[in-house]
Amino acid sequence: MTPAQRLRELLAQPTIEVMPGCYDGLSARLAAAAGFKVMFMSGFAVSASRLGLPDTGLISFTEMVDTLRNCCAAAGQIPVIGDGDTGYGNALNVQRTVVEYARAGAACVMIEDQVSPKKCGHTKGKQVIPREEARMKIRAAVDARGDADILIMARTDARAVHGFDEALARCKDFEAEGADIIFFEAPETEDEMRRYCAAMKKPCMANMVPGGKTPVLSPAKLQEVGYKLALYPVMLLSSSITAIQATLEALKPNSNAAPPPAISFTELQSVVGFPDYWSRETKYKALE
Repeated sequence: MTPAQRLRELLAQPTIEVMPGCYDGLSARLAAAAGFKVMFMSGFAVSASRLGLPDTGLISFTEMVDTLRNCCAAAGQIPVIGDGDTGYGNALNVQRTVVEYARAGAACVMIEDQVSPKKCGHTKGKQVIPREEARMKIRAAVDARGDADILIMARTDARAVHGFDEALARCKDFEAEGADIIFFEAPETEDEMRRYCAAMKKPCMANMVPGGKTPVLSPAKLQEVGYKLALYPVMLLSSSITAIQATLEALKPNSNAAPPPAISFTELQSVVGFPDYWSRETKYKALE
């Protein structure tokens, strides 16, 4: 079964799926080991972890595909949705993005309607391309899907720029073009979240960012509202930063700070796969 097929099966289930935001092979491996059934490669988290820079369009298509390939390999059988940003150009660039994300192993690619260079969905300064151009990009993505086994998630950031009604109209356009999942970014009230989900026939995704523009609801509440996927894009990254900062503080000369809890070196070896490697290594060991 392909990653796209596994994701389609999940979307056909009646319950909501919680998605952690991965950003490298290790975070994807940990999410899979924890039992999550789907994960999302977050552009915010990849830009932060790979470049140490903000999610403002600075990271390249090549860097994103390379990271995606690592995430998909480490995730094993767990489908990964890849953040495709704006598609890295016009409609034809979008088509290449769709095909290359599929080749990298993604189950789904997200394409958004921001002006390039894009901004994180819950930060200031966003702009969106004209509605008809956004629709053509999703049409191009859906057409490219015919040559690649991958789902298309269509995202609009128009709420912050043109208001709720325009953003909802774009979602309806994307649905009409054949997108598999619809993502209305940053609704500002629970009522807006309900109106959006009620208007859609395709699965909807919620983006839960503490301190962002959208109310943070529990997965059970999100399911009741009408969402199919609940994304937590930066939770793993944020907790990792907290642990790293505390560890660095404890390492400083003359520091009285206690280091945070950590796994043993033996456990670390297990997490990254040494025992499995050693087991398989014996199969090809030359006889002495």
